[in-house]
This record gives sequence, structure tokens and C-alpha cells, in this order.
Amino acid sequence: MTPRSTGGEPEHRDVRAHIPVLISEVLETLQPTAGETYIDGTFGAGGYTRAILEAAPCRVIAIERDPTAFTNGQQLVQDFGGRLTLVPTTFSDMETAARENGADAVDGVVLDIGVSSMQLDDPARGFSFMRDGPLDMRMSQDGPSAADVVNSMAEEDLANIIYEFGEERRSRAIARTIAKARADAPFSTTKQLAELVERVLGRARGDEKHPATRTFQALRIYVNDELGELERGLAAAERLLKPGGRLLVVTFHSLEDRIVKRFLQERSGKTAGGSRHMPGPVGPSVAPSFRIVNTRGFTPNKQETDANPRARSARLRVGIRTDAPAW
Repeated sequence: MTPRSTGGEPEHRDVRAHIPVLISEVLETLQPTAGETYIDGTFGAGGYTRAILEAAPCRVIAIERDPTAFTNGQQLVQDFGGRLTLVPTTFSDMETAARENGADAVDGVVLDIGVSSMQLDDPARGFSFMRDGPLDMRMSQDGPSAADVVNSMAEEDLANIIYEFGEERRSRAIARTIAKARADAPFSTTKQLAELVERVLGRARGDEKHPATRTFQALRIYVNDELGELERGLAAAERLLKPGGRLLVVTFHSLEDRIVKRFLQERSGKTAGGSRHMPGPVGPSVAPSFRIVNTRGFTPNKQETDANPRARSARLRVGIRTDAPAW
């Protein structure tokens, strides 16, 4: 799997030579074991899947929603024979994917959240403003695109998306300018949108982050329902994991990390509550379904971030499933 990112200058990499983010920590906490079955919920270029399969004579059921990545992954399926099954779906549907492939429960689930470098580096996918391309951003390559959202959504709703998912303080000014501009001509390319946002926000001298970064992040998250998918995926993993099974989630920005942190805190008995996607339990008390491995999570060391600047914001959180029922 390629590292996930929210922006930055694209880099071309040899997929086979690539080492995934926090791979040492992932293998150390997952502890691949002979005969066990694992879910790689975000296959991407197959980096985590390959590392797991090479670590032990185990089995991986890998999930990939991107048709291009699914097609590219067929060589890895051949390389590992019957030990790797690749399923074209979303990781929130991991229970169905596992059971249709002979696994009623699994020993580990690994999720690497967000857009992959493989997607970011391809201008035709429209995830990045660093090179001009169609304003698309769809991981599954179906449904409404980012251009559809920008050109048709009500100004107030668009502002709310940019604020909530991009944490952009000037979301209303951006949405207002988009609405005015699209009345003359619809948006169709990443360059059009990036230049408009830059005109609205300006650019501070020495600021390496492009002003459009947060807006592009917001649109991508919305188009792919990434946060809803994450919350549904965490709940599915809770139901699918065996007692002692490990849940590993790598995130790349605060919105994702907040969801994972809250989920593990709730499920370990640290807090109570829920969200609109995952309501909390009913009743005075529920037995903890997870034990947290590292409260603060694991982050890359300097050697890794020097080699791969996109890894800077990565954080790995790990929970071990108890024998209590799923909430």
C-alpha cells in the first residue's frame, strides 16, 4: 500500500520497492502468525498485504474500492497463490467480504485511511492540484464527482463541507466566490479550482502549503464519504475480530485520527458516547470490547519522515479485541 496523504508534491515510486508508512510498527503490533487470517481493508498498491504475507504463512483478504488498484493487484494475487484474496468493495463491507471467502472471524484488521500516493500522483484522477487534471476525486470512479459538487451544490452547503471536512476558516468566502464564478462557466479542472481558492485566500510568503489544500481535502472526503466509511468500518471490524484479534488504523489528519481515537476510547471503557454514524450503547454499562495498545499512538521516526515527507502526519492506533460482545 502506498502512503496516504492530503496533499503535497507528487512523487513517482516503484510500487514493488515501496515501503509502506510505519510498516515496522504495523508488523510488530499485528504479529502475523502461521494459519491466521487478516483483513487489509485498504489494499492500494499492496504494501501492507505483501509485508504481512511475507512475515508468516498466513492468509490475507484484501479490500480495494478503486478499480485501477484492484486490477493492478492481480499480480500480487498470483505471487501468493491461495493465501491472498482481493475483493472489489469498501472496507465497511468487510464482514461480507470475509464470510463470502470462508472467514466468519479474523485475527487482525489493518486500515490505512485516506487517498493513496498512487491516486494522488495520477493527474487524471483529480485528487491533486499540483498538476492540472479533471476535477474528479472519486476513489471508486463512480457516483458524483468533485466537479458535480462544486458546480451544483448550494452555496451554504458547500461552505459547510469546506469548513467541516477541510477545517477551513474562510469557507464561506470560498463558497461565495465559487458560486459567483460557476454562474459564468462550470468548473472542470483542478487548476481552475486551485487558482480560485488561491485568489480568495492569498498566499503568505514562505508558506509551503498551498492555500487550496484544505478545500481539496474537504471535497475529497465528502465525495468518497471517507469519515462515514471509517466509522462504519471500525464497527464492522469490532464485529468481525476474534477475541485477541488486533485492529490497526493508520491516519493522516486530525479528522480521521479523532474518530479512531474516540472509537477505541469508547470501546475500551475510557469514555461513553457515540456519533451520528455509530450510536453509543443503551444501558448503564457495557463491557469493553477493546484494549488500547498505545494511548498516544505510534508515529514515524525521523529517518522515515526524512525518506518520505508524506509520512510526517501519520499516526497508528492499535486496539486488541476482548471477548466481550460487540457494542
